[in-house]
Amino acid sequence: MRKRVSAAVATGALALTGLAVPAATAAPAAEEIKLSNIKVNGGKDVLIGTGNKKFTITFDASHSANIQADPTIVGWRALNDLLPNEFGRDHCKVVSDTKSSCTATFNVNPQNYDIENSEAGSWKTEVYIVSTDYESTLDKDNIKSFKVLRAAKLTANASPEPIKKGKTLTITGALTRANWDTYKYGGYTSQPVKLQFQKKGTTTWSTVKTIKSDGRGNLKTTVKAERDGSFRYVFAGTSTTPAVNSSADAVDVR
Repeated sequence: MRKRVSAAVATGALALTGLAVPAATAAPAAEEIKLSNIKVNGGKDVLIGTGNKKFTITFDASHSANIQADPTIVGWRALNDLLPNEFGRDHCKVVSDTKSSCTATFNVNPQNYDIENSEAGSWKTEVYIVSTDYESTLDKDNIKSFKVLRAAKLTANASPEPIKKGKTLTITGALTRANWDTYKYGGYTSQPVKLQFQKKGTTTWSTVKTIKSDGRGNLKTTVKAERDGSFRYVFAGTSTTPAVNSSADAVDVR
């Protein structure tokens, strides 16, 4: 279970104690620890399939006395949803007298860590940092939100090849995504997928039509063969699954 000690609780207790102290003797506010260049997975969504997925949470921390080398950095979604830190502790390297560069490494595998399909979506980053002079503390529930998504695959195959001009071309494929409950890829059903065409010798893709994946995630549609080029399927993604394109399949029209 995810348990935190809130800085607000400690601060509140000190505030109550401070009621009995004259304002003139109140201690000055502690210097703020400042964070910058915060990135999760290099700024990209974290896509988890059925095997290992390694990613990092990085940031710079500044303070006149610098910060301790072992802050707590956690990826979390809800009370019981935590992403494991691979090394058990987080490390910050000194880059100047007042600045450190911090990196926490995570290695997630649905087969050896209890992450379920229902946990795909938006996650948060909690940090707890103390300055080297113990005068300042940073305790935040979220310094950066990020997405943890179920990795997806998309295929496309045009046939027959080669084909005579004007004949019917069939493009099949499949849209699948990682199932964190079964540790396998399964069909992503009833999802809109675009069929796109690229004329040979060009770099531009144009949408031919939009179809939906069937009850098993399969795709199938037909078009008239008119010119040489390539076909592909394109999926825009959802709140739990990333966008993905199939490989292009070239067609020789004779």
